Amino acid sequence: MGQPVVHFEIMGQDGEKLRSYYSELFGWQIDADNPMNYGMVQRDGNVNADGVGIGGGIGGPGPEGYPGHVTFYIEVPDVEAALAKAESLGGSRMMGPDKVNDQVEIGLFNDPEGHLVGVVKYLS
Repeated sequence: MGQPVVHFEIMGQDGEKLRSYYSELFGWQIDADNPMNYGMVQRDGNVNADGVGIGGGIGGPGPEGYPGHVTFYIEVPDVEAALAKAESLGGSRMMGPDKVNDQVEIGLFNDPEGHLVGVVKYLS
C-alpha cells in the first residue's frame, strides 16, 4: 500500500492576502489563530459529496526574497529516511527534517525535475 497525500500548502509573501483570496475563491474556512499565523484549512467541511478531499494550509511571509511555493505533503513513517531516499533517486533535499511543533516533523525536497514535494510525520 502506498503512502497518502495528507496536506497541501500554499506559501507566499502576503499570507493574509492569500488566505482571503482562497477563502473567497473556494469557500474555504481558514483558521490562522495560532502562534505562526498559519492558515489551516480543515478537511472537514471541505470535501465533495463522496467525502473526498484533504486539508491544508496557507501562510506567509516566507524568508526575504523567497517567492513562495505550492506543494503537497505525503505522510511517511520516517522523514529523514524519505528525504535520503528522494536524494538517492535523483532528487535534492531542500530542508529537514524539522520539527514544526511537538506534533509534526516535516521535510521538503525537489524531485529530479525541480518540483517541490513535502513529507510529514505526525508525532505521538
